Amino acid sequence: MPPKKIAIIGATSAMAEHCARLWLAQQPTAELTLVGRDLPRTQRVAADLQVRSPQARIHVVQASFSDPAAIDEVVTGICASGPLDIALIAHGALPEQAQCQNDLQACREALDINGISPVLYAEAFAKHMAQAQHGTIALIGSVAGDRGRQSNYVYGAAKGMVARYAQGLQHRFADSAVKVVLIKPGPTDTPMTAHLKGQGAKLAPVESVAKQIVDGTATGKPVVYAPKKWWLIMMIIRHLPGFIFNKMKI
Repeated sequence: MPPKKIAIIGATSAMAEHCARLWLAQQPTAELTLVGRDLPRTQRVAADLQVRSPQARIHVVQASFSDPAAIDEVVTGICASGPLDIALIAHGALPEQAQCQNDLQACREALDINGISPVLYAEAFAKHMAQAQHGTIALIGSVAGDRGRQSNYVYGAAKGMVARYAQGLQHRFADSAVKVVLIKPGPTDTPMTAHLKGQGAKLAPVESVAKQIVDGTATGKPVVYAPKKWWLIMMIIRHLPGFIFNKMKI
C-alpha cells in the first residue's frame, strides 16, 4: 500500500496533533504536511512526530488563515505532488462570548477563524480532490453549531456555518469518490478549553476524541459526534420547544 498523503491545517492544535500521531501509528511511512500560523510551534510538533515515526515524511508550511489568495496558493502547493488522501481542517479558537458582544472586532475575528477560514481551506482542497476524484476532507466543527445558545452563540454561529457548508459539500460529492466528514466534538480537554476545566467542566480526553476523528475519517462517515453521547444530547437540545429552551441558562 502506498504511503498516505495527509495535510493538517491548524497542526498545532491538540486534536490535530493527536490525530497525526494516530495516523503515523497506523502507517509509519505516511507523508504529512503540517500547516500552521506559528512556524516555531509547528516545527516543534513536526519534530515530535518525526521522533515517533522516523520513516515518515513530514513537511512544515507557515500559512495565512485569512487571506484567500494565500490559502489557494498553499493548498495548490500541497496538492502539486499528487492526489491527497486526507485533508484535516482543524484550526480555530474559542472566544469569550462577552468579549464578542462588546467588541465587534473580536466578534469578526471569531467568525473569521472558526467559520470563514475553514470553509475557504475546504473549498480549496475540494477543487483539487474533484479533479483527482480522490480524497477525504475532514472538517472539525462543534456541537456548539447545533443550536444557538446564550453562552457561546458567536462561536456557535461560526461552527453552524461550517456544518451547513459541509452538508452542501457532501451533496456536491454525493456521487463521487470524494468524501466529506464533519466532526462535532463536545468540550474536549485541550489548551483551548483550559479555562473551562478550571471552572469544573467535564471534558473528554483529547486522545479518545482524536481516535474518533481518525476512525470516522477512515470510514467516510458524514457526521461524527465525539464523544458519541453528544449526538443524543444535541438532538434533545435541538428539539426543545422555545418556551422551555429560553428558560435554560446554557
